[in-house]
Parts: sequence; structure tokens; C-alpha cells
Amino acid sequence: MIIRHPVATDAFTRLHRTFTVHLGIAVTLAWGTALGAACYAPWVRNIRPLLDPDTGRVESTWSFLFAMPVVLTLAWAAAHFGRETFRRTQILSNEAAEFALAAAVAFGVFYMAIDRAVAAFFLAS
Repeated sequence: MIIRHPVATDAFTRLHRTFTVHLGIAVTLAWGTALGAACYAPWVRNIRPLLDPDTGRVESTWSFLFAMPVVLTLAWAAAHFGRETFRRTQILSNEAAEFALAAAVAFGVFYMAIDRAVAAFFLAS
């Protein structure tokens, strides 16, 4: 028995499906990198001075590594389960521009998640 997905009939459905798939991949990569870095990072209350001695801001290893993957996961869940809500609350006049803006924001958060995990990897070596 072959199960086929319904054919996307409008541009919003196609863009939404593409966006949620790619955001899901980004979430998986961010969590994988953060969990890998967590195996090597020192678990301290204030990891910032270990990475950048000029910074005095306190940030624990937990929040440093896992805050951005949690934000991405919440964004993915909101995008996946809130499709009809997003369809009704269009902000920009062009759907493609709206998804491009959302993708740019998601990529920025993804980049910060990966950057933090790589910094923790380098700290461990």
C-alpha cells in the first residue's frame, strides 16, 4: 500500500512545507551539535570568561549550549502546528517574502546555536 501526500494546491502550502522541513533539519543539526559539544564542554556556572576573558556576563554551560536549540524547537513546533494560523495572519503582501524573512531569522538563530557549540568544542581542546 502506497501512502501519498496530498498535492500542494497553493503557494502557501508549498512554501510552508518546504520551510518546516528545512527548519526541522536545522533543529536536528543544532541539537546534535549542542549535545556533542556538551560531552566536551566544562560544566561551569560562568562559561563566558572561559571563551572571552573580557566579558563579565554570567552564562552557564546549560544556557550557553541549549538556549538556541530550544528556541529553534519552539519555532519549529509553532510553524508545524500553527499552519492555518499563519495562513490567516499574513504580515507582508508577498508570501514568498514572508517565508524568506522567517527563513533569515531562523538561519540567524541556527548560526548562533552552531557558533556557540563550536566555541565549546574549541574550549574543550
